[in-house]
Amino acid sequence: MLLHDRAGSTLAMIAAALVPLLAMVGGGIDMGRSYLSQSRLQQACDSGVLAARKKLGSSVVSTGVVPGDVAAIGNRFFNLNYRDGAYGTVRRSFAMTLEPDFAISGNATVAVPTTIMKVFGFSEIPIQVKCEARLNFSNTDVMFVLDTTGSMADTNPGDSAPKIDVLRQVVKAFHAQLEGSKTAGTRIRYGFVPYSSNVNVGGLLKPDWMVNSWHYQGRVQHDTGTTEMGPVFTENWTYVSGTEATGSSTLTSSCPGDTRTWTTVRYWVDPDGTENTEYIVNGSHSNCTYADNGNVVSTPVIDTDYRYIYSYKNEGNKVIPVYDWHYQSVTVDVSSLKDTPADTMKVWNTINFPDMAGDPRRPSDMTTWFSGCVEERSTYEINDYNDVDFARAMDLDLDRVPDPANPDTQWRPMLHDASFVRGLNGRGSGTFSRGPIDYKWDYLNAQWAGLSACPSPARKLGEMSAAQISTYVDNLQARGSTYHDIGMIWGGRLLSPTGIFAGENADIDGKSTRRNLIFLTDGQTAPLDVTYGTYGIEPIEQPYRRWSPGSPLTLTKVVENRFTVACNEVKKRNITVWVVSFGTSLNPMLSECAGPGHAFEASNASELSDAFNKIATQVGDLRISK
Repeated sequence: MLLHDRAGSTLAMIAAALVPLLAMVGGGIDMGRSYLSQSRLQQACDSGVLAARKKLGSSVVSTGVVPGDVAAIGNRFFNLNYRDGAYGTVRRSFAMTLEPDFAISGNATVAVPTTIMKVFGFSEIPIQVKCEARLNFSNTDVMFVLDTTGSMADTNPGDSAPKIDVLRQVVKAFHAQLEGSKTAGTRIRYGFVPYSSNVNVGGLLKPDWMVNSWHYQGRVQHDTGTTEMGPVFTENWTYVSGTEATGSSTLTSSCPGDTRTWTTVRYWVDPDGTENTEYIVNGSHSNCTYADNGNVVSTPVIDTDYRYIYSYKNEGNKVIPVYDWHYQSVTVDVSSLKDTPADTMKVWNTINFPDMAGDPRRPSDMTTWFSGCVEERSTYEINDYNDVDFARAMDLDLDRVPDPANPDTQWRPMLHDASFVRGLNGRGSGTFSRGPIDYKWDYLNAQWAGLSACPSPARKLGEMSAAQISTYVDNLQARGSTYHDIGMIWGGRLLSPTGIFAGENADIDGKSTRRNLIFLTDGQTAPLDVTYGTYGIEPIEQPYRRWSPGSPLTLTKVVENRFTVACNEVKKRNITVWVVSFGTSLNPMLSECAGPGHAFEASNASELSDAFNKIATQVGDLRISK
């Protein structure tokens, strides 16, 4: 009877079926926990590398090692998104690696202990995920507008190097990060505008963009119409024979030594008492002139058997006319500075002002060097900065191309030595005079007093190697006063896609270009009325340019108002403005120019590096790439 009873067989079949059913249900439960753990682990891995890449600082560039603070940030975000023991997992791990292109990759693992599947010999399920965060760049232009005034030679509290040295290192690191992160076929260009009371852009301008003549605050000899008793000396140099070769002018750190030897051939006295000495000269020397960038302009001269006679006679006391200086605006032809065939300006060439140097009784010619700084084109004193007439304020019209037939639209070469501040003596006391003055002595000369600094030459946008960046920033010099407006004006001109360099700055290959202007300063606006800057010597200019002493606004306020106008004009050209205040508080004018999230304060080298790193991550596109 049992042989035919099927109930036991059914029970056996059910028992046998429970094993795979239990494995399937248990596996589903355990795999569900595994899939959830893997999803959350991937999110945590992504969060960790994103945070680490955003924090990545300039020390990576120089050491090739992920800094401890970067690793700490990455681990913190990973831990917050996947806590130890989450979902019952064990042996959580997370490791990050710095890739050659400055991406940060991550590898995260956990183990999920099983429940039911343990019965079948599977005690845990291993889970591993990978992630990577990188900066990606489209075509990008970056214009650095850098305050290189005298205070940049100071050292911030807590730092071991002057601000100018810190800036050099941070710019190099910024360049390395962008270059290391760009993909094939992407163009990243860099430009520079160092600024103080003016900018050095003469080497970038075409001859047609510069005037043929301009007026400078100079002086000429003036006969007073009176006489006096005084000593009269007669001296003369007479060439006899020989040759001398003059080399090309170069910039050197110091004037080369004089190796000439002077040998007296003979000495005699004429019947009228004139003393004569004949010399023969051998060797070499250099004619050197001080240059505003901290170097000297050296012109080598080699003498070979060069003979001349020096004659001297004391005529005694005689009645002589009395001369003094007539200080006035002097117009001079500057067209010789134009290299028309080359379509460039002749930077480090000279202009001669007749009878402006020496003593008014025996004046000599003054040789001035064009070092590359320029005076701005025509403008006016603005009363309403909400309603600027750009047809008159041509300095603020960033895109206007100069008309060779209209000098108001053209720039003017700065000739720094021709900068006498009428009415102020050598100690700076006295009263400014717009009109001419006769004066026996020297009035204050802005250049001689160090009040007409010319920064290092600006550089147009271009792709630059690490060596080119290093050479450029290492040659920056710190001197001069802080005029923010002229830095913003020229930064905008050199970056604008629709201005004087439109042909070079336009988009290429149908790809749009991200344009960025990084404006760094270490000081508040600090103009001086005695400075010979890009608007001349402002209290004595005729006519007044952007400011006059009788203005209801201070010169400082005028500079800041014009900065704001220039900044707004820059942003109208779809240019992103970043502002960094280094070692000083952030001026509200600068914050408003940059806008939310684009203005940074940095009190030391570490904070400056962090600021530039944040800019780099926003200039590029920080995202997960794996």
